[in-house]
Amino acid sequence: MSTSERAPVSPSRTDPFVRMASKLIGGPLGRHAVDPPRRRFWNPYYVTMAVAIGVLALAWFQKAPCVDGGWVDNLQYKEACYTDIRALWGAERLNEGAVPYRDHPVEYPVLTGWFMGIWGQIGFLAEQMLGVNGGALFYNLNAIALAVLGLLTVTAIHKMRYQRRPWDAMMFAAAPVMVFTAYVNWDLLAIAATAFFFLYWKRRRPLIAGLFLGLAVAAKFYPLLFAGPMLVLALRRDGFSLGRLVYTVKTLATGAIVWILINGPVAYLWPDSWMRFFELNSERFVDWGTGWYVLKGTWALPQFSDVDWVNTAYFVAFLVCCLGVAALGFFAKTRPSLAQLCFLVVAAFLLTGKVWSQQYVLWVLPLLILARPQWRLFLFWQVAELCYFFAFYGKMLEVSTSGSEGISEELFLAAASFRWIALAVVCAFVVADVLRGRNVETQDSVQLLRKGPQRLPA
Repeated sequence: MSTSERAPVSPSRTDPFVRMASKLIGGPLGRHAVDPPRRRFWNPYYVTMAVAIGVLALAWFQKAPCVDGGWVDNLQYKEACYTDIRALWGAERLNEGAVPYRDHPVEYPVLTGWFMGIWGQIGFLAEQMLGVNGGALFYNLNAIALAVLGLLTVTAIHKMRYQRRPWDAMMFAAAPVMVFTAYVNWDLLAIAATAFFFLYWKRRRPLIAGLFLGLAVAAKFYPLLFAGPMLVLALRRDGFSLGRLVYTVKTLATGAIVWILINGPVAYLWPDSWMRFFELNSERFVDWGTGWYVLKGTWALPQFSDVDWVNTAYFVAFLVCCLGVAALGFFAKTRPSLAQLCFLVVAAFLLTGKVWSQQYVLWVLPLLILARPQWRLFLFWQVAELCYFFAFYGKMLEVSTSGSEGISEELFLAAASFRWIALAVVCAFVVADVLRGRNVETQDSVQLLRKGPQRLPA
């Protein structure tokens, strides 16, 4: 391998969008420049972390109008500052000192329930003893903890790529959706655990990888979908070995044990409360902005109002997608990366599911960065998500004011369709990468630019 092939990838040389944007600050890295530049402090990691801190601070300011909880005159929709964290302070009876699962059924998996419960108890005690606004304190404590988890996620992504692609973590740190969705819910808890799962999976530490996988599933259920791609890659004929299979099984078994240890006590002591999460997901109607919602709004077929029919339809659609991803992973000429297959499975879950909350964009954010770190496609998808974010609050305002304010149903359906199409387009590019044998774990996901004086030697 030549020196140029071993050198870290400079985004201004390899990514057309970054190359164009770099002209605002002097242009791409020159042919004779030291790559990476020798700096004691402002290296890629510290620059990325500084940006992440700034973005997470902006996210707090974006939600600031809703922190006090005085949501009058539809403030939460007009300012687009709604957050489940603040709303559930009262809805989950945390303002009464209720302990999740013991005193009140919680609609989230256990680790998320305990996470909110810890800060809930602190907020309740502070309100009783000090007279502070317990709900505002509860939100702020959660925001601080989630910000730390966001920074840990940036760190994990950087550690996976620091040798060849040290700037990839910037895509997570500077993602526009982070400003608007980082503190909507507790998803960053699962996302941080997921990032460290991928880190230790790559480092071939099955027990630690399994630990983080179990934590991730205990916080949000979607990382359970990773099991399929892991087994597909373990069973591929090229490079198949008993050791690879044992490594995969050991990781999954460790994750299962961790999940049982977290869930077991709650399931035993308060089974009805523990089952609430599973019951809610089976009982929910078609939610705002999903593909099913768009179909329902376009065709108005009676089946879309039948919960059992929708449950069956989306399960079948998702199963077909999973079989397609499994076939792609198993029969592709070049071994795909785990991140590529996991991204496709989670994206399929969103595209076919009946619930697609605004913060679910964070689920696929690190997966796409690990699967295909290319800025133009990434920003196209981000624009679609932001359009839906503001359309959603416009629609909520329209519903709350009986049509006197907000946006029309047609405009909301257009924004939801744009989001659906954008994610489907991203999936198509990832599928094309797999078919072409492009894998960022072994090579750059984009080719070096062929024009301009900064072209690298072959």
